[in-house]
Amino acid sequence: MPKLTIEELRKKRESTKKSIYLREGNFKGKVTVHMGTCGIAAGAREIMSTFLDEFDDREITDIMLTSSGCAGLCSEEPMVTIEMEDHAPVKYGKLNPEKTKKILNEHIIEGNMVEEYILGIGSERAG
Repeated sequence: MPKLTIEELRKKRESTKKSIYLREGNFKGKVTVHMGTCGIAAGAREIMSTFLDEFDDREITDIMLTSSGCAGLCSEEPMVTIEMEDHAPVKYGKLNPEKTKKILNEHIIEGNMVEEYILGIGSERAG
């Protein structure tokens, strides 16, 4: 068996972690609403409520909805990170309920990123 480089091992680790994580609960994706103090002050609770209402109304059960603390981009709050199986995470910012519904429809349901709201694509993790 040929030796793997450190970078190849990192890629394998991330790929495996992601697939195991999402499969543990039979989820095909995850929505993280960033709810640090700055996020809450900017309206993150309203974003979480919008997702909760839409998930309930549409009976969406295959997407995990969770929250996290501050993501470090206070001026871009409220923010969410969308992680869909086999795709890089996408961070969206400066959200409101209308933008949130558009992200739900276009990205989560249809699989097309909403480019005008994207802050970044991929993981912030270094090394």
